[in-house]
Formats: sequence, structure tokens, C-alpha cells
Amino acid sequence: MSEKPSVLFVCVHNAGRSQMAAGWLRHLAGDTVEVRSAGSAPAETINPAAVEAMREVGIDITDQTPKLLEYDTVESSDMIVTMGCGDACPVFPGKRYEDWKLEDPAGKGVESVRPIRDEIKTRIENLLADLTPAT
Repeated sequence: MSEKPSVLFVCVHNAGRSQMAAGWLRHLAGDTVEVRSAGSAPAETINPAAVEAMREVGIDITDQTPKLLEYDTVESSDMIVTMGCGDACPVFPGKRYEDWKLEDPAGKGVESVRPIRDEIKTRIENLLADLTPAT
């Protein structure tokens, strides 16, 4: 059995961008990729506008909870995608990093979150094509 790649999405609150990215990757990759997400200062709950925006495209992220970014999680991930966590994100040599500049959905309504959701989907599709080359 081949080992599947693990991707960690990190933002400050682990309540919006990183949760939507994790939701998209789980949805599009199935069980071919291990999906993780965390935040440098996690919120208590996921952003309701992010939950609604994802529900609109048939992805349920209501079972997810914001998690604290831990050293071991970064160390054991193959790829780390940061979304504005700044200096709080530890950097390990030999890991693949991408920093996605995305608008923060905090405090925004679902109308404003939809374009962020859609941009994340496009980035996830590109990432997935790179992680799992056609066989």
C-alpha cells in the first residue's frame, strides 16, 4: 500500500479559509490525501458564513472544529499551505510550503465568502493535480 501525502492548511483562526480548503481537498481527493488544518490562534467555532458557503456547493464542514497548530502536526505533514498565519507557522527544512494570499472571511457575510470559497477551489484543484499525478 502506498503512503498517501498529507497536506496541512494553516491560518490564524482555523475557522474560515483553512477549513474551506480542507473541506474542498477532502471532497475532491477522497481518501487519496490526508487532510489536516490548524490555526495559530484558533477560534471557538467555524465561521458560519464559511459553513453556509460550503453547504451551497454540497460540502458539509459542520463536523470540523478549529484546532491549535502544533509542532508535531507541521513536522509530520508533507506539505504546508499557509494562509496568513505569519511568524506563528514553524518552518521545517525539506517540507513543501505554499503561502496562499486569500482575503480573510472573518466578519463577512456569505455573499462575500463565496468568491473566497471559489478561489480556494481553484487552488485545491491545481494542488491536487500536482499531488496526485495521473496514472
